[in-house]
Amino acid sequence: MTSAEATIPTEPVPGEVTLRRPELRPLWDTLHSRLSSGRPVTRVRLGPLDDTQREALADLLGLDRLPDARPSVPLTRLEEAVTELSGRTVREIVSELVGPLGDRAGERRRQRGERAELWTWLAEHETVRAQPALSDWVATCRAAGVAAGSVEHTRTLLTDALKVLAELPGEAEPLPVFAARVLSGQTHALDDGTPLSALVLRALATLYDTVPPQSAAQRRALWARAGVADDELSATVLVGGLRPAGDGLLARVAKACAEAGQAACLTLSHVRYPGEFILSEAPAPVVHVVENPSILALALRRFGPCCPPLVCTSGWPNSAAIQLLRMLADHGAALRYHGDFDGEGVRIAAYVLDKTPARPWRMTAADYRAAVALNPRGPQPGRITEAPWDLDLAEAMAEHGVAVVEELVAEVLLEDLAGTAQQRLRPGWS
Repeated sequence: MTSAEATIPTEPVPGEVTLRRPELRPLWDTLHSRLSSGRPVTRVRLGPLDDTQREALADLLGLDRLPDARPSVPLTRLEEAVTELSGRTVREIVSELVGPLGDRAGERRRQRGERAELWTWLAEHETVRAQPALSDWVATCRAAGVAAGSVEHTRTLLTDALKVLAELPGEAEPLPVFAARVLSGQTHALDDGTPLSALVLRALATLYDTVPPQSAAQRRALWARAGVADDELSATVLVGGLRPAGDGLLARVAKACAEAGQAACLTLSHVRYPGEFILSEAPAPVVHVVENPSILALALRRFGPCCPPLVCTSGWPNSAAIQLLRMLADHGAALRYHGDFDGEGVRIAAYVLDKTPARPWRMTAADYRAAVALNPRGPQPGRITEAPWDLDLAEAMAEHGVAVVEELVAEVLLEDLAGTAQQRLRPGWS
């Protein structure tokens, strides 16, 4: 055989010429759609067919009369006709004439599996587990569905949102600076109106149990509450009884106020630029942390200049409070946290325990039940979320349906502090 002869295209066998008739195209297109469904196919309904198409179908099937304009054709009969004419299967012919067959049912199963895996991953993420209030945010994300119909794109968005949430509260940086630091230089990733910004703000609104912001001013206020603002003075934290050594401004201010039996109001600027600041190294000093200023006031009234180290978050801790607690822990302090026994108090406690090395202080289900026994009447606890440090606490609060604010257990807390206050001040704190 010469090379010229080898390039001559092979003519279709006579049977395949019949299969390729234009009048049979509706048959192959319909079969392609049905076979690509991924479901069993026993017959296909065609039509409406014109007379030439009906004649072609009758010839293919060997019928002695024209079929109806909307015929229902058994797949077994088609297989027999196609095999007889070409020696091939219906699937092979349809794939050749129309295109590769799909599996829509299988694709839907795959997509459902990908979506289910995505939401399981989000619900079990360490940031969500550490702050169970975010489970409600997970539910809203799931209800909204995948972004742009893409699981991969949605996972990327959620991953970035979780990175941002893990870094909050911020360090009083402007939003573009914060975004660039957390998101690998993406300065505008959290600009107003971006999908990522909307995701994070919705999470913050869920965490703080507030209505999602509707205006640009409300969105800025929510960012500022989370410590993302160009302001080192607005964020403050109250401390009492803190007597560090060192000649830095923070040490001098805190020590002077402690010796006078007064609280010190420290700004984020004090905390960010403390100067020389030294705590005793052994044994590690204990710093108690409370949610409400009234507890700090009661402690200072009782103990005066002998008040043990106490930090007050004044509700949700801002960037000054979180950074101070981290700094104290870095200098060897052991942190112990107590707050209100209500829905928000539990969320605040979970936030503090997640963002700092603090551990709970009289915040167990047993502590709650003991407090309720003494204070059986009170307001509703509000939205209750899981307490990661004691899985029985949420159940106990739901069972009793009573909130116990921190002031109602102040005497118990002060008794704990009295044990510390009576001890001789250790080196490095006086």
